[in-house]
Amino acid sequence: MKEYKLMFAYILLALGLSQNAIAAVDADAGKQRAKMCLNCHGQDGNSTTSHIPSLAGQKPAYIANQLRAFRSGVRKDGMMNNMAKGLSNKEINNLAAFFTSLKNKSVGSEQEELISEGKRLASNLCFGCHGSNAQGMGITPRLAGQQPKYLAKQLRDFKNKTRKNPMMGSIAGGFSDDEIKALAEYMSSLK
Repeated sequence: MKEYKLMFAYILLALGLSQNAIAAVDADAGKQRAKMCLNCHGQDGNSTTSHIPSLAGQKPAYIANQLRAFRSGVRKDGMMNNMAKGLSNKEINNLAAFFTSLKNKSVGSEQEELISEGKRLASNLCFGCHGSNAQGMGITPRLAGQQPKYLAKQLRDFKNKTRKNPMMGSIAGGFSDDEIKALAEYMSSLK
């Protein structure tokens, strides 16, 4: 099963990246390069820190695109901008393949009322792009099992336009703070 998952990661990387960014993908090399990443994103790629995302099982094209955005400064985060600035395209692809090969663990939530409201909101707006049960598709990220505080912050950043994405800005702009919290709790409860 792991071989198929890794093969799928390679295919998505090849499809999701421009021709000049495609390099031979080596998840083992990515594992070696990820040692610093694991200090914050969790030793198994599953973050235990509320404001830091889990990368295990994330979509490879999404990871690669985000690392490139951090590297270029298009996406702003002091720590991540510094971490990504020296990465080559090959290293980025290898990191994406490594994190994709890891098993995502759901953070879970026991806030049933919020989960119910989040489920209602998500079924109308999120699954079309993020896939059934928010598993992610292509360049759209996996949201299932993610840290709820991290997800809520990203939605607020899209809403406030401090994180740029026209579609997500439009969608998040329609949510109240309570709805953002409900969506984040629901997504974190998914596996």
